[in-house]
Amino acid sequence: MRPRPFPAVRAAALAAAALVALASPAVLPAGPALADDGAARPAAGASASASAPAASGFTIEDPRIKESSGLAASRTHPGVYWTHNDSGDGAYVYAVDSSTGRTVATVTLAGIEPRDVEAISIGPDGSIYLGDIGDNFGGRWPEVWIYRFPEPKTLKDTTLTPTRYTVRYDDGPRDAESLMVHPKTGRVYIVSKKRSGKGALYEAPERLSASGVNVFRRTADINLWATDGAFSPDGTRLVVRGYFDAREYRWQDGRPQEIGSPAVPLQRQGESVTFTADGRALMYGSEGKRSTVQPVTLDGDLLPDSVPKGADDAKNGDGGSRASSGSGTGDGNRTLFIGAGALAVAAGAAVGLRRLLRRRD
Repeated sequence: MRPRPFPAVRAAALAAAALVALASPAVLPAGPALADDGAARPAAGASASASAPAASGFTIEDPRIKESSGLAASRTHPGVYWTHNDSGDGAYVYAVDSSTGRTVATVTLAGIEPRDVEAISIGPDGSIYLGDIGDNFGGRWPEVWIYRFPEPKTLKDTTLTPTRYTVRYDDGPRDAESLMVHPKTGRVYIVSKKRSGKGALYEAPERLSASGVNVFRRTADINLWATDGAFSPDGTRLVVRGYFDAREYRWQDGRPQEIGSPAVPLQRQGESVTFTADGRALMYGSEGKRSTVQPVTLDGDLLPDSVPKGADDAKNGDGGSRASSGSGTGDGNRTLFIGAGALAVAAGAAVGLRRLLRRRD
């Protein structure tokens, strides 16, 4: 069992977040307010895209889920999200009902010993992909792994034996926390994590092999200290989040083209992101006991191509460059992060200490 961060450090991060929220209300983006239940509420006078109901947030109630590090919306069970703990928990994946926050199924993966599970995604064939891709030493592990298993058709506790894929990068070992499977092609992608924010997108071979080594090839720069990423259900958008920021990209011909910065809620330790099943909102998750999953509604060009757009979205179809009703994008969003400098320093120190403590394992 690895040591936990010092309580004083976590308290400092939380205190900084409170100070930012109280002292800097004017710098918050003109995006959705978060209600008591965590749901995104449109700004005054704004309307949701094509009159769609706003996504609702929830609290993960399961005491076993202390370090939710990845999030994926179920394709089979509406309103259910799959998640998992960071390293140290074991080979478990949990299905959480967003209407109650309760775990409705636990999948135990047989025959594997996960090292640092950081991400989860669902492919076009309904398979769940689990990314054992973390490397807190920044390049110590020459290989990492991806596990694939079918999403259960019935929500109940079960044990499955996954297919294991061995992964290497074409430019050497590195840390990563973002695994994305394209919902149309089934191709797998990883975004590396660098404290400098100079990460990169890596592309798997067209088909993964369970018998050999799968070399992921660097294809694009991702200028973010990335903690998770996800494709939209129609495959036309890619979002990558960090602790305090996010980027959204138009996915075209297998390459990302940056179009804007969706809002990111202030969280204890922002670790995960996924699109809702209808593609209209992002769901942001955090680590910690009884952590909340918070939605941010998208609009304008940040909406996937297949999502019908309302009149307001047509006006904001400029790549999300202005702070608009549903997403809080552009300059307004960047101002938030300038105003949240105190939080960044305190939480960054907490995260840094946490990673250092892990190295003692």
